Amino acid sequence: MPRDPVPLGFVFRSRAKDEKAQAADKAPVTDSNETRHPEAPKGRPTPKRSEAQSQRRSVANTSMTRKDAAKRQREERRAALEKQRQALAGGDERYLPARDKGPVRKFARDFIDSRFNIAEFFLPMAVVILVLSMVQVPALQNIALLLWLVVIVLIVLDSIVTGVRLKKRLNERFPDDNRRGAVAYALMRSLQMRRLRLPKPQVKRGERP
Repeated sequence: MPRDPVPLGFVFRSRAKDEKAQAADKAPVTDSNETRHPEAPKGRPTPKRSEAQSQRRSVANTSMTRKDAAKRQREERRAALEKQRQALAGGDERYLPARDKGPVRKFARDFIDSRFNIAEFFLPMAVVILVLSMVQVPALQNIALLLWLVVIVLIVLDSIVTGVRLKKRLNERFPDDNRRGAVAYALMRSLQMRRLRLPKPQVKRGERP
């Protein structure tokens, strides 16, 4: 009797399954913790975008939290202010505020600090005049009013002379530098008492800058 024919589909399906099984057995087992080369196949499904973002956030939070970052910024700001304070006391150009930096501003400070300025005595004179004006004596009140006028006129005249001289010296010393605002900067400094000026005076009175 003739044998039953074997279906062709069965033969081909079995061979395909066997080949897949053999390929799976021969495939090397990889450890997920090993570092993968950028050009090598991943061997795992690509994570979703939300999962990747959450992983990046967790790594960032692990390295430095918001509280630690704020604390670090406060420490850096405190250190910068301390350096600036020391610079104002010692005149270190590297850490001075922007308004005080530069050779032009330094020369303007030295020019004011090297001379007597009527404006720097305005505060003590104002106290004396105020006391005189509070005394219930008409003659003293008239004297206080006259002193007010004299002090104001002297300060204005002294400031004009100082500004003209300083501008001339700046033009001679720094012809190619930016001198904008230097005269006003110096006159504002002249209104302060010498011991209260910042940066601290670096020249003595009468010393030519």
